[in-house]
Amino acid sequence: MPDNGRQRSAYDSGLVMGDALFAGVAMTVSGPLSVLLGITGITRDSVFSPPGYAYRFDLTSWGWIHLVIGVALFIVGVGILLDKGWARRAGIVVAGISVITQFMFVPYYPVWSIIVMTFDLLIVWALSRSLHPAASAGR
Repeated sequence: MPDNGRQRSAYDSGLVMGDALFAGVAMTVSGPLSVLLGITGITRDSVFSPPGYAYRFDLTSWGWIHLVIGVALFIVGVGILLDKGWARRAGIVVAGISVITQFMFVPYYPVWSIIVMTFDLLIVWALSRSLHPAASAGR
């Protein structure tokens, strides 16, 4: 594109917009929250009351699971905000895994898990829409 003497706007910086922007920001918020949840489980805090059910793991195991997923969510979220080619598909995968682990964690901390599952499903939806620009062009 030829230089017409106009200065480049901050909005033309090459960063993502729309659904991908929402997903990237959501993942960079959700990731650290999952990391905090993981640290809570690893330190064996008395916040969680583990019931007897089919997906019962040691709280330290749950802590490590949430910690790893939280780090992955944050890294992929930053990748989405920087418009990296791999990040959108990876975001769908990581947010999907997060939904599954939060579902399995519902008996331990139900309100938190349901809120995070909803957040993760919105991330998957937004990233799925952002993969197909033609689908969102009609807005």
